[in-house]
Amino acid sequence: MEVEYKINQTITADQFIGLLSKTSLGARRPIDQVETIDAMLANANLLVTAWQGGRLIGVARSVTDFAFCCYLSDIAVDESIQASGIGKTLIRMTKEALKPTCSLILLSAPQAVGYYPKIGFTQHNSAWVLTDIDDLK
Repeated sequence: MEVEYKINQTITADQFIGLLSKTSLGARRPIDQVETIDAMLANANLLVTAWQGGRLIGVARSVTDFAFCCYLSDIAVDESIQASGIGKTLIRMTKEALKPTCSLILLSAPQAVGYYPKIGFTQHNSAWVLTDIDDLK
């Protein structure tokens, strides 16, 4: 069946949660918190989706200024159809929506660390994360 790709097509929290549940990313996303998922979707400013027969099968969700940097915060493809080029197409379409000099940045899921170098990403060794304000000194 053919895959249809869309840019900035609105999706529901239920659709996104359903897809995340079919990926390893579901374990690292708050799929039991619909309000958080709603906010994640509402505040993303670039969403590339893949559809097959009206069913959401892939998402690339980003926050970007479109000129300097783009944080690709979620790249998810239904595990039953991974390795078919859908993820790479979602990434390509994300990058094509940006100015040519805009860098695409992501934090890899542990299972995908080996994937990104294979498709052209270079590793950056100084990413930092702060999740709890009380940790700020």
